[in-house]
Amino acid sequence: MLKYNKILNGRNSAESRWLRFGPYYAMFPMKFAFKVIENYSNEDEYVLDPFSGRGTSIIASSLLKRKSVGIEINPLGWIYTKVKLNPSSKNRILNRLSTIYKISQKDRSRLKNYSEFFNMCFCEDVLAFLIIARELLNWKKSSVDRTLMSFLLVYLHGKIGEGLSNQMMKTKSMGEKYSINWWRRNGLNKPPQINPYEFIKSRIEWRYEKGKLNLNHSEVHLGDSSKILRNIDKKFDLLFTSPPYWSLTDYHIDQWLRLWLLGNESEPKANKDKYKGRFASKENYKKLLDDVFYQSSKLMKRNSIIYVRTDSRKFTLSITKEILSKYFPKHQMNIKRKPFHKKTQTELFGNKTKKSGEIDLVLTP
Repeated sequence: MLKYNKILNGRNSAESRWLRFGPYYAMFPMKFAFKVIENYSNEDEYVLDPFSGRGTSIIASSLLKRKSVGIEINPLGWIYTKVKLNPSSKNRILNRLSTIYKISQKDRSRLKNYSEFFNMCFCEDVLAFLIIARELLNWKKSSVDRTLMSFLLVYLHGKIGEGLSNQMMKTKSMGEKYSINWWRRNGLNKPPQINPYEFIKSRIEWRYEKGKLNLNHSEVHLGDSSKILRNIDKKFDLLFTSPPYWSLTDYHIDQWLRLWLLGNESEPKANKDKYKGRFASKENYKKLLDDVFYQSSKLMKRNSIIYVRTDSRKFTLSITKEILSKYFPKHQMNIKRKPFHKKTQTELFGNKTKKSGEIDLVLTP
């Protein structure tokens, strides 16, 4: 049996429980990630993913005894990956949860500042708890706070009974007006009454029941790959990544509610930073890929392998092929077509072409 099959089939193992942690709207299928890493790299080799998402490639590499480095500009993906690599201890998380909850029970002063949407989405106890957690959890610097925040993000919204919210999608935050109208049409004018302490505590205890991961030989960075790659001094054997596809989604809108919990504004807005237009503008998208693959090429060993999954639409595919050929001129490119067997990011976010699917570009020395 292949090593990754043993990991993926162990449904009640610590590896399996943490590997699946963190809902994300566009991610590598787990079996695919394990298969690529096992087939195209060896133990103790280095794997690079400059668009690492929720870290499936990074965790898979680590579990297969590779050393991996990921970079992710979306704080959600970074938090999920950082926590899965090495979550804080259960007791410290539960103590911090208790502290946040006790403070929220005493302080309800900020509830009046929140809109009809928030009061229909979350019951008073939950909203008060989330407001305090949003203000006090130092998720960027504290491992304990980051781990607790990751649980709040995972269970922030979903089906009734599966999350802290009124009925919502799990992987995507719906708009305020849409949600309010939908709840009213379906007789869900009031949010479910939930004790946030008991709800999150039970999820933490289940996740830790089989233990936790300790994958300190891998790392993930939060920020812009084109900048962070300049400061990495390792040499890599495998570049394995899937850049976000041109014009499909804006995670600042699609994940606005989780981003609110991390400190963003309390309404869905597109990101105003200078990298906002990268995935909507053809020119900016091309520059993004050019910057990242140029910087990556300088970090790859002479006999390295490049494995990139991209979109089958003409522009995305042609520009990705062009840039990879430009920076890896001595590699041979093999093209593997991957028709959809289940919904992935191209289908989920608007590609309805008859030739739907994704393309794997494999460059070998």
